[in-house]
Amino acid sequence: MKQIENKHLTLRLVTGIALAFGLLGSPALNAQETPVRGGTLTAIAQPEPNVLTNAFNTSFSIGVVASNVLEGLLSFDEKQQLQPSLATSWKVAEDGKTITFKLRKGVKWHDGKPFTSADVQFSAMEVWKKTHPRSRNTFAAIESVDTPDEHTVVFHLSHPSLVVFSSLNAIEGQVLPKHLYAGTDILTNPYNLKPVGTGPFVFKEWKKGQYIVLDRNPNYWDTGKPYLDKLVFRFIPDAGSRAAALETGEADYAPFDPVPLSDIQRIRSNPNLAVSLDGYAWQSAYVFLEFNLRTPILQNPDVRRAIAHAIDRKALVDVVWYGLGKPATGPVPSSLKTFYTTKDVPQYAFDPKRAEQLLDAAGYPRKENGVRFTLNQEYQNFHEAFKNNAEFIRQSLKRVGIDVNIRNRDIPGHLKAVYTDHNFDINTGRWVPTMDPQVGGFRHYWSKSIAPGIAWTNASGYANPQMDKIIEAIQVEAGSDKRMEGFHQFQRLAQQDLPVIPLFEQANFTVYSKRLHGLNKAPDGALSSLKTLWLEP
Repeated sequence: MKQIENKHLTLRLVTGIALAFGLLGSPALNAQETPVRGGTLTAIAQPEPNVLTNAFNTSFSIGVVASNVLEGLLSFDEKQQLQPSLATSWKVAEDGKTITFKLRKGVKWHDGKPFTSADVQFSAMEVWKKTHPRSRNTFAAIESVDTPDEHTVVFHLSHPSLVVFSSLNAIEGQVLPKHLYAGTDILTNPYNLKPVGTGPFVFKEWKKGQYIVLDRNPNYWDTGKPYLDKLVFRFIPDAGSRAAALETGEADYAPFDPVPLSDIQRIRSNPNLAVSLDGYAWQSAYVFLEFNLRTPILQNPDVRRAIAHAIDRKALVDVVWYGLGKPATGPVPSSLKTFYTTKDVPQYAFDPKRAEQLLDAAGYPRKENGVRFTLNQEYQNFHEAFKNNAEFIRQSLKRVGIDVNIRNRDIPGHLKAVYTDHNFDINTGRWVPTMDPQVGGFRHYWSKSIAPGIAWTNASGYANPQMDKIIEAIQVEAGSDKRMEGFHQFQRLAQQDLPVIPLFEQANFTVYSKRLHGLNKAPDGALSSLKTLWLEP
């Protein structure tokens, strides 16, 4: 069967992805600079991860650490093109239903065992397809994986699947060691807390509540890297204290909005610090409000639409997020130009009067105390802005007669309440569609993404056969105009049914010391390994 070489595959199968974002920014590392070897980098990971693999939880704080230990088959470069990682080359059959990967030879797991095709087969079939909250959708087309030899893997697909190649990096497609995971419960395997990988750094120690230490992998396959001897990821719950640690030089690197947004101008003016927006394009994140459709009041779509009209999303961005974002029009961010549309997509402008009319008509008039009903709000407690975001929503809904109780939990408690117990009425937080929104954009809306106990899936319980039909048609289209029209239909129906309100498109940032060089500017750079970083003496 005729094969398509990997150089052309990037262009053919990732059509629209590479053009979806413009690179944000800063110039590349000066070619005249010579990396300095050695030293310890102190980074901040916040909140503290609860595990160190993205096999079943894709929280960004996990990825910040885990991608230094665990790797994927492919990676991205600064031009958003696919590059080799654990796979050195790949070919796609002419009918698009078979993908053959050649694996890198001589790679060893950190415990000395050889990395082979059996690890990829196990990871694809038992992890990506079964426990990963986004990849369960992304890799749905994989029917089987063959291993003709130790360095060849063949994916057999039920249909062509453009989205597979968006998800083979270290965040979406981490390869786990079969010899440590086979025959165990993936969710409770002890190596989730002390990972053994193939990456540039080796897990050394995790002191709960304080830090994680990773040491340089002396046998790393990418010769000469990493440059640093050690990574120390500190956990500093207070945002003001994180800012102080960066300003005093106690920490050198902190991704994902580590400081209070009110401090960003002061941080920018600090001569020893830099702020970068690079490294987040792959995620194309937005902040959302999700309804629990098991709550009888919220089963009425007019109540959900009233809540959408009650929230001034522009003011939310300006007041809570200091302008770092813009109001969303639907579940596909505007930066994804190939997939995005507003044509015939329902919108819910800020209109408290309309919100009150809808609530009255729905049968929920104000009582003597002015309250129509009460809802419980869960929120992703990643940092102070998410708490303030929840408070802004509480005040917005109070003005139209809806009382809201905010529940303050840590991340593990939040995940259990929302995804296991479904003990919430509204849930607010951050969502990651990625550069191809099939990867992460469908999980809120596809009935087959209802997966109790699995984080970042369909917690609302939303199920519409028409939506399922649209999503499943997109999954089998391979880059055609019909696939793009499918995404447009998806946006229209998502905004019509409104199980989720996409509130605004988020802009993330990294703060780092100017002594630090080699910052990864790839679209997934903020979640990639730190093997290219080095510190001036």
